[in-house]
Amino acid sequence: MKEHFQGEIEELKSNLIRMASVVDDQVDKAITALETGNIELCKGVKARDLEVDAYDNLIQTQCENIIALFQPVAIDLRLVMSAIMINNNLERCGDIAVNISQRVKKAGSERSLIEESRIIEMARIAQSMLKNAIDSFIRNDTDIASQVIASDEKVDYLNKQLFNFLVAKMQSNPELIEACTHLVVMTRHIERMADHATNIAENLVFYVEAKIIAHRKKLDDKIGKN
Repeated sequence: MKEHFQGEIEELKSNLIRMASVVDDQVDKAITALETGNIELCKGVKARDLEVDAYDNLIQTQCENIIALFQPVAIDLRLVMSAIMINNNLERCGDIAVNISQRVKKAGSERSLIEESRIIEMARIAQSMLKNAIDSFIRNDTDIASQVIASDEKVDYLNKQLFNFLVAKMQSNPELIEACTHLVVMTRHIERMADHATNIAENLVFYVEAKIIAHRKKLDDKIGKN
């Protein structure tokens, strides 16, 4: 029974890593399309979305079966709980990659605006956060996870700067309103991807150290004000 259980756990981990690899490819293609203006890359992003959805369903089923059949406890239960959350966040990142690629198709020709806006910088930081979050799970490395969590503030800062920049552009040049609107939406998607990467890192910390650190900064700030 124990060998069967360990086999199921290893298969669960392997499927999460396979899913993460597909999502990583989607994100890279979407952001590279944004960076280079190569719209052809966007086709590959949408094409892999069904693969991500299939992994989503498979991993969800695996987690349910492990809980029902083996009733795991302690670190094994934390792994399954974390796997459910990581699976959900990876699936959302796949959706975000599709959404970014769709916006690139509509605004990707505005090369000077894109380069001046720093949206590529923001996107690459978010992509790096996702890569590192996945790596932290593969290695069970909470130090890498902590770096991911710390990087989220940089993305939030760039998100605010980009919004102000794009609003100013729309006010000064009405011809750029449509392109700027697409970029504003894109920044929201990128910011959400960084949030999902942070969630993955937080769940890794929960799995390894049995610590719940989600929303910690907000809760600490609230306590400090009271």
